[in-house]
Amino acid sequence: MPLTLRAIEATESEYPAQENCDLSVADAVWIGVALLHCSRKHQAQFSNEEIVNSVLKHHLTKATEKSIRQHVLQHCVAESKPQPNRSCMLHATRDSHRRIFHDWEDQPHPARRGAPTHPEWDKLPAQYAYLRQWYEERRKEKTAAMSTQDPLLDLIGSGSEIWNGKDADAYVAGLRTGWSDAE
Repeated sequence: MPLTLRAIEATESEYPAQENCDLSVADAVWIGVALLHCSRKHQAQFSNEEIVNSVLKHHLTKATEKSIRQHVLQHCVAESKPQPNRSCMLHATRDSHRRIFHDWEDQPHPARRGAPTHPEWDKLPAQYAYLRQWYEERRKEKTAAMSTQDPLLDLIGSGSEIWNGKDADAYVAGLRTGWSDAE
């Protein structure tokens, strides 16, 4: 069943804000951005400042603001050269904006291939467990939409009437008729 904003708000209200979740900074950044995506469904990207503020507001990690900011700017950005973090949690849409990394359409830096694109689901704090369903529903919708909108895939089977009842070898032999043996 798809998650609605009302269901998300109800889930969040069940759990009071904690002092600190003590998540890794990369996981905290992913959750901070996911929370922004859930609360602002029509907004595709968020400023670096909005992301840092989301992580701080929800007390997702004990890390310093400086560390959170560095993860948003570079460490979690899939297209950046890893220095040293390899995670692919964010996609840079422009200089100062990010969104969740989409492994179904975004290309990471070659040295980041195979790195985590989201937190380990079983390590999410209970109040954020719904983000797994939100992410997986979103991924399923996007991949389904992409598979039906690929113009090359839409060509599969087109022109099949040309070959209907014809032997491929005979057709090629007919095309070669008249070719000069000396080339």
